[in-house]
Amino acid sequence: MKACYFDMDGTIIDSRADIAATVNHTRRDLGLNQLSAGDILRHVGKGAQYLLAHAIPEYANEAHALFSRFMSHYHEHELESVTLYPGVRETLEELARRSWRLGVNTAKPASSVKAILRHFELDAVFGDAVIAGGDCREMKPSPLPLQMCSTRLGADPVSPDDWMVGDNWTDIKCAANAGIKSAYCRFGFGILLDSSPTVQIASFPELLDYLK
Repeated sequence: MKACYFDMDGTIIDSRADIAATVNHTRRDLGLNQLSAGDILRHVGKGAQYLLAHAIPEYANEAHALFSRFMSHYHEHELESVTLYPGVRETLEELARRSWRLGVNTAKPASSVKAILRHFELDAVFGDAVIAGGDCREMKPSPLPLQMCSTRLGADPVSPDDWMVGDNWTDIKCAANAGIKSAYCRFGFGILLDSSPTVQIASFPELLDYLK
């Protein structure tokens, strides 16, 4: 049984504008100066709490209230600018045709993941095989959320021939910790650091060259 797991931000969806705008909206509410998109996006990949702690460190000691304020703004605007990366829908459809089971393993808040997948009519593609921020007691690069996703997918235990696809070092190390292959998305906005992916891809459809 072949299984492939996907990150969301920087992998399936380009959400840079919405994330950066929401952080700056929150900072503006708090009387803080605006940050560049680059300074914000380099903190994406380990969940909203991590993002806020580093993008709005001035209020790190008020984490719960800060998260609530941020998510309120984000839910208002999360579908305004977000787009699928080119070829995502067609590639996922072809992978399904090739009998790959598909899941989502992301640190993005669960409520946003559900709304975005619904918006792009991809919820049926992944079904219940979605592990998002708040669904698991650990986050990537821990292998636990991937293993939970595998169970929901009916592909438990994970196989060395399974794949994790993402644009951040957390995705690649998550795959390594779970003992599966990985594809690093160079078109995303994460960073590779010292992680070692199985392959690197410059566009989403390139996955079809490796997932036969």
